[in-house]
Amino acid sequence: MTRGPSTRTTGPTPGSTDRTTRGRGRRSATGFAALGLAAAVIVGLSGCGGATGDEPAGDAATADSGLPLVFGAFATPLEEPWDGAIHAALESAAEDGLIEYQHVDNLATADEMESGLRDIIANQEPDIIIGDAFAAEDAVRAVAADFPDIAFAFGSGDEEQAPNFSVFDNWMQDPAYLAGMMAGGLTKSGTIGVVAAMPIPEVNRIVNGFIAGAQETNPSATVTVSFINSFFDPATAKQAAEAAIAGGADVLFAERAGVIAAASENSLPVFGMMVDQQSEAPEYVVSSLLWDMRPTVEAVVSAVEDGSYEAADLGEYSFMVNGGSALAPVNTGTAFEIPSTLTTAVEARQAEILDGSFETPIDEEAPAGSTTVGE
Repeated sequence: MTRGPSTRTTGPTPGSTDRTTRGRGRRSATGFAALGLAAAVIVGLSGCGGATGDEPAGDAATADSGLPLVFGAFATPLEEPWDGAIHAALESAAEDGLIEYQHVDNLATADEMESGLRDIIANQEPDIIIGDAFAAEDAVRAVAADFPDIAFAFGSGDEEQAPNFSVFDNWMQDPAYLAGMMAGGLTKSGTIGVVAAMPIPEVNRIVNGFIAGAQETNPSATVTVSFINSFFDPATAKQAAEAAIAGGADVLFAERAGVIAAASENSLPVFGMMVDQQSEAPEYVVSSLLWDMRPTVEAVVSAVEDGSYEAADLGEYSFMVNGGSALAPVNTGTAFEIPSTLTTAVEARQAEILDGSFETPIDEEAPAGSTTVGE
């Protein structure tokens, strides 16, 4: 599979035709919907299945600010790193004065998501709604179709929908590769354990990137992969990690929440996901794959404000070369030694990713030999 030129320093304009192939064959442009920015009336959210954020400003503050009101709509609790990363970017944008921001999380079913979105629109009148559609794709798209003057940008594995439904995803194969390089250099047993959500393209390309990196620094290493068939089930993820440890793994990749606890209890190196998770186990978290949704958020907000917004695939904003993903600084306070030669090799490879001389392979197939818990 191929991706856009690694020499890009900025992502594509939302809705433009200047987008590159990234392994799906679904990059055609779609329709246009210019958005007028009306002042949003902020009132309490009711009738939703989730919990609302407690930080929004009141009516006057929002009206006086002249800023677009962005509402986050999340299927999982914000403790889940994927939605947590989106939420963090939106909070950051609000703190910097780019947007007004409110959110609701734990809209766990399609019915809860749909009713939640309709309540948000009726009561809050947002200019933009950002969230994840993986668990409620049809419901979210139906709501977007009913409100073409609102910009929707949702995490999705499918294509954009004219005129107003943009899609994004966490294209984090680059930091995954770098983390894999470190894992390959740290394992003493020769076995590395990965615990991930489920064997779907969005997850597979990250896991496969990690495996490819591990094989660069340790071609003889074995990487075991267990899928828990859930985006948020820390207990099951921890059990899967413990099973990997019992099978000989002495380095872990926590693609899902729950794995770091198992690594800490067994005094093993572990790599986090989505946000810097060093604080969860300061002696054992080596680094984390970071997803920065801020470039995506800024692209959507800018297009809405200048009236150019239309449905687009925003995935390229998550590429490392565009500032949308990174490897967190290596933890120098771990309970084990990290060879300087290893960090030097990782830094060199990262520089090659950023200057375009190295492209991380994108493989969206289930990793060979992977297993799914309960099957």
